[in-house]
Amino acid sequence: MIYDHRTYTCRPGTIKRHMKLYEENGWAVQSKHLGYPAVYGAVETGDVNSYVHIWVYASAADRAEKRAALAADAEWQAYLKLSAEAGYLISQVNKILTPAPFFDPKVRPDYEALS
Repeated sequence: MIYDHRTYTCRPGTIKRHMKLYEENGWAVQSKHLGYPAVYGAVETGDVNSYVHIWVYASAADRAEKRAALAADAEWQAYLKLSAEAGYLISQVNKILTPAPFFDPKVRPDYEALS
């Protein structure tokens, strides 16, 4: 299993517009090809012009296959064109993570006990 951790930074004052553009034009096609992400959220502290999403793949080959299918989708290409034209994004940082030997992603803490 691998995690594709992506951080995108928007021009100051544009993150809400970018997220709306993605919601309306990118979310459905991206999740159709990549599945539902483990995390997709805006940064609240630190660089508040950023957002993070983390996608989970069975392997590097699984990631490559799914991302190739996404890249080949005309609907995704149309979204990328809209995003480029809007000019909201200024940087992207990708990291591939592998689970630590003691981490079992199927185990979740008892969140109710924390509240």
